[in-house]
Amino acid sequence: MDKYRNQPDAVQALVREDQVHRDVYLSPEVFALEMEHLWRNTWIYVGHDSQVPTSGDFYTTTVATQPVILLRGEDAVVRVLMNRCAHKGAQLVSAPSGQCEGHLLRCPYHGWTYRLDGSVRSIPQKSGYDGTAFADSTAAQGVVVLQNIKNYRGFVFVRLAQSGPSFEEYFGDSLSSIDNMVDRAPGGRLEVAGGTLRYLHDCNWKMFIENLNDTMHPMVAHEAAAGTAKKLWAGQPDTMPKPMAVEQFLPFVNGYAFFEGMGVKLWENGHSYSGVKFSIHSQYAAEGEYETLMEQAYGAERARAILGEVRHNTVYYPSLTIKGAIQAIRIARPIAHDKTLIESVTFRLVGAPDHLLERTVLYTRLINAPTSVVGHDDRHCYRAMQQGLATDGNEWVSLHRNHDPVEREGMAGVYNGLSEVSMRGQFRAWARFMQPLKPTGESV
Repeated sequence: MDKYRNQPDAVQALVREDQVHRDVYLSPEVFALEMEHLWRNTWIYVGHDSQVPTSGDFYTTTVATQPVILLRGEDAVVRVLMNRCAHKGAQLVSAPSGQCEGHLLRCPYHGWTYRLDGSVRSIPQKSGYDGTAFADSTAAQGVVVLQNIKNYRGFVFVRLAQSGPSFEEYFGDSLSSIDNMVDRAPGGRLEVAGGTLRYLHDCNWKMFIENLNDTMHPMVAHEAAAGTAKKLWAGQPDTMPKPMAVEQFLPFVNGYAFFEGMGVKLWENGHSYSGVKFSIHSQYAAEGEYETLMEQAYGAERARAILGEVRHNTVYYPSLTIKGAIQAIRIARPIAHDKTLIESVTFRLVGAPDHLLERTVLYTRLINAPTSVVGHDDRHCYRAMQQGLATDGNEWVSLHRNHDPVEREGMAGVYNGLSEVSMRGQFRAWARFMQPLKPTGESV
C-alpha cells in the first residue's frame, strides 16, 4: 500500500516549520514523488552553452533522473532534447559530450536519424509504414524537444512541467549571483574550462543542497584537513605571501563568530547565499593585472562593485550551486533516495589572466573534486546521516536553530550566518512544489 502517493496531506505533514520527518530522506516513494512534482515544477539547471560551442556539439546529463541532450543546432540555437529515440526508446547518445557525426542524431538500434532540431530525417525501409497510422503517431513527430527552456547568460535551465512559474518569477533577484559571476569576466562571458567532474554520494540529494549554506559544520567536519594547513602555516610572518592552497584552505577553520557574521540571504522558492558581508573568499590576494582589466572593461567604480561581492555558495534550488567569487559550480543529479551524482564544473573568465583560472582549478581540486579533501569530509557526513537516520527513537530532523515562530512564506531577507533559515526556506519551497500546480503557476 502506498503511504504517500495517494495521500497529499501525508506528504505535507512531513514538513513542519522547524523540523522535517526523516522520510524526506529515507523514503523511495517520497523520492519518486519529488521527481514527478518538485523536479518537474521548478527550473532545473542542464548545462552551460559554452559546453556546446558549435553546431552539432552535444552534452548529455539528466533532469529529474531523465536522460537529456544539450545540443546546439544548425541555426546556432541551444536546445534540450529527451535522450530517447522516437521509435523503440533507445538512448540516442551515450557519450558524455561530443559532436554529432554528419550533424545528425542516429539511433544505435535501428538507424533512425534525426536533424539537430529533433525532427525525423530518415527511417530505414520506411515503406513498411505505408497504410498504417504511423503518420499520426507521436513517433512520427521525432525526438521530444523541451519547450520550457531559458538560456540566462550562458546558463541553460529547463522546466519539465508544461505549466508553472516563469523563469523570472521562480528565480527573481537571486539571478544577481549569476550576474556577478559573469560580470567578473572582463570579456563579459564565461567558458567552461575542461570537462565535468562527477562523483557519487551515498545520500539523499537534499543533504548536499542543505549543507551548502550550513555554516555550523566547517570548523568541525573540516578540522583535520583545513586544520592541518593552519598548523603548517602557523608562525609565518604577516608579510609572508600565502601559497594559493593555504589561502583557500585556512578560512574553513575560522571560528563560529566569523561564520555568524558572514550573514545568509534568503529568497523565495528555496534560493539563498551565505557571505552577505564577507566570506571565505574575501581575503584572497589582490590580482593587479586582472583588476586593471576589469577597470578598463567596466570603469573603476563598477569594477570595484563587482569584485566587492564575495558571495560564498548561492543555492539555486533544487539543483545548482555556484561560487561566483571563485568561478566554480556544482550540480546535484538525483539517482535514488540514497544516491546522488554531483557534477563539478570550473569556468574561465573570458579576458582574464590565466592566473585566475589556475586559482579556480586549484580550488576545485582541493574543495570540490572527487579527489578533494574538503569534499570528502562532507561526503562522509552525508553518508553518516543517511545511515544514522534509519535508527529508531527519533523520526524528526531538527531545523530549530535561530527559528523565529513568525517565519512564514514571506521570509526573504538577511539572517544570522549560523541560522538554519536557508534549510527551512528550502523545505517551504519543497512543500509548495510537491503539489500539482494550476496553469497560472500558482500552488493549489
